[in-house]
Amino acid sequence: MPTPHTEHHLVSRSGWLRAALLGANDGVISTSSIVLGVAAAGGTPQSILVAGVASLVAGALSMAAGEYVSVSSQADVEAADLAKEQAELIRNPEGETRELAAIYVDRGLEPGLARQVAEQFMAKDALGAHARDEIGISEVVVARPLEAALSSAVAFASGAIIPLLLALITPSAQANYVIACGSLVALFFLGLIGAKLGGAGLLKPAMRVAFWGAAAMGITAGVGALTGTAL
Repeated sequence: MPTPHTEHHLVSRSGWLRAALLGANDGVISTSSIVLGVAAAGGTPQSILVAGVASLVAGALSMAAGEYVSVSSQADVEAADLAKEQAELIRNPEGETRELAAIYVDRGLEPGLARQVAEQFMAKDALGAHARDEIGISEVVVARPLEAALSSAVAFASGAIIPLLLALITPSAQANYVIACGSLVALFFLGLIGAKLGGAGLLKPAMRVAFWGAAAMGITAGVGALTGTAL
């Protein structure tokens, strides 16, 4: 009796995890940077709030559109490859069988066994076998444009709401400090979450996210201060 497969591999999370973490990090960094830049330029509390809301809405829509277009392009390439492979399977099934068997030989099977495996796979699902083993397309890594777009938009908004709420509840005299520190803490925890879900070490990814977030906020605040002085 076959032993139940109990392993849970993390690669199945790679698509949505990448989009979600990218969106959340970008939401925190972009919105906090814009808010700090406007504040450093001498903006009023109202203008800071407007800038933060605009950053949230525009950023979420931009992330969604960008992810959808990018992943849709990947899906188009996959569809074209599958259509080409299907045509080859109809035109030259024997050649495709030999091609699949050669792949299994390269992976370590004896030629006779490789031929048997290729024939059995192709008898069940020829296109699926070639998609997986020749092209590299599988259910785990297949492009899903709507899923990527939605997760990016929601994640961006979830990240952007943090500096926006901090700007709302903090007195203007302490706003810059609180927004910067709160955003860095949020970025650090996002790095921890991403590392935990991805099965990687925790500290290094978290520090990397926080470092580049601090750099972005510092540069934007500096530009805002210079612009405010010049104007």
